[in-house]
Amino acid sequence: MGNANNRSSSSQSGVFEAPPSLADIEVMAERAFASIPVELRQMTDTILFRVEDFPDEEICRDMELQSPFDLLGLYQGVDLTQKSFADPSPDPDVVFLYRRPILDYWCETGEDLEHLVRHVLIHEIGHHFGLSDDDMEALEASVAEG
Repeated sequence: MGNANNRSSSSQSGVFEAPPSLADIEVMAERAFASIPVELRQMTDTILFRVEDFPDEEICRDMELQSPFDLLGLYQGVDLTQKSFADPSPDPDVVFLYRRPILDYWCETGEDLEHLVRHVLIHEIGHHFGLSDDDMEALEASVAEG
């Protein structure tokens, strides 16, 4: 993730005077990434992380989204269960976080924004490890119960 020291839209307390910027979301994602155990972070060293306002038109079309607000994040790449070192992929793996849909969800739910960004980031990294959405929901439910 790039350098995002510009936090002009928020105070140090996390109270925002204006909608959080791309840089603000990037800083939150960097903190979330730093909180992941080092053993797992090392397995993600080839992933690029990008924060954008929305998914592009091609992604919206390919995923048959009704609205670009329907997607908070996306893992684009070949997961570790499918990756072959003998046949490396020419394209890097990328985790996208989409600022506007994240902010929309945040406003609708009142969920803590840092927690939401962390959740989306970890969810997309889960796809890098070959976990399906159902796998991750089951894992989250077991953690919440136990």
